[in-house]
Amino acid sequence: MTVDARILAGLRAAPWGVSGSELARQLGMTRAGVWTHIEELRALGYDIEASPHLGYRLLGAPDLLHADDLSARLGNTRVVGREIHVFQETTSTNDVAARLARGGAAEGAVVFAESQSKGRGRLGRTWISPEGKGLWFTVLLRPNIPPQETTLLTVAAATALSRAVTQQTGLVPEIKWPNDLLIRGRKLAGILTEMRAELDQVQEVLLGIGMNVNLEAGDFPAPLRATTTSLMIEMGQKINRAELAVAILRELDLDYQAVAEGRFERLVEQWEERCTTLGCQVAIRLGDRVIRGRAESLDDDGALLVRGTHGHLERIVGGDVTVEKLVQ
Repeated sequence: MTVDARILAGLRAAPWGVSGSELARQLGMTRAGVWTHIEELRALGYDIEASPHLGYRLLGAPDLLHADDLSARLGNTRVVGREIHVFQETTSTNDVAARLARGGAAEGAVVFAESQSKGRGRLGRTWISPEGKGLWFTVLLRPNIPPQETTLLTVAAATALSRAVTQQTGLVPEIKWPNDLLIRGRKLAGILTEMRAELDQVQEVLLGIGMNVNLEAGDFPAPLRATTTSLMIEMGQKINRAELAVAILRELDLDYQAVAEGRFERLVEQWEERCTTLGCQVAIRLGDRVIRGRAESLDDDGALLVRGTHGHLERIVGGDVTVEKLVQ
């Protein structure tokens, strides 16, 4: 943790106040050094009160994603969030994470952007990423799994995102296989998994996530307004993005460990509880081919099992899914 992150962690751990001398002792620096960092945090928008009796108190934080504050809130995780980077604007957080990976960044590094100029979803689709209104980020992972099992990570991310949203808002998002979160049938979040792999071993996975948090209807292009939503639209109030981001990272860390330790069955149960694709007649476009059938379950690798019109069970690992009707 940086000094600023440790100061913010200390302030959050002592809501009634912590003295400058105590912070100096914890950090191994002078009180004057602590004061300098406090002033820098104030300049970023943190409301920090200084009282001769109570010491320093954190009264408020700005509505921005700040790497030190996210680290301070997150604390220690096993993998996800070991490093946190925040950019004001970038083309795509997956692009930045790919560069960090080539430079040897640690597994679990997370790249956030306040806005993306070329945010993307699956199948080359554009992802709208207005400044300061969503969570646009990528997690760098290096799982010890073969390439065909990377669908496990998409499933794990979907369950983690869904749980975090419920914790923070009380809403219960639906999961649409393979990579979307919906509320009232409207898209709230998407997951884009990109990887670099050898024949039988994954080298790295870029787990890209976009979540519409505080977007208003007018922030979406007109053609998307009937099919897309945000947490603010659903709740009728703004959501604290930093708190939600930290909740998501914690849940992602838990689910990633479940995958790494071979406890995928636990995630499948959660996924199936919230998945709206299962039990439905679906059409899945794979290039020029369209597969139709009833979505039945996930297999051990996270692929969707679809029973076709002739009773044959097909294993689907990707594609553009359209839910045609419920057949349960």
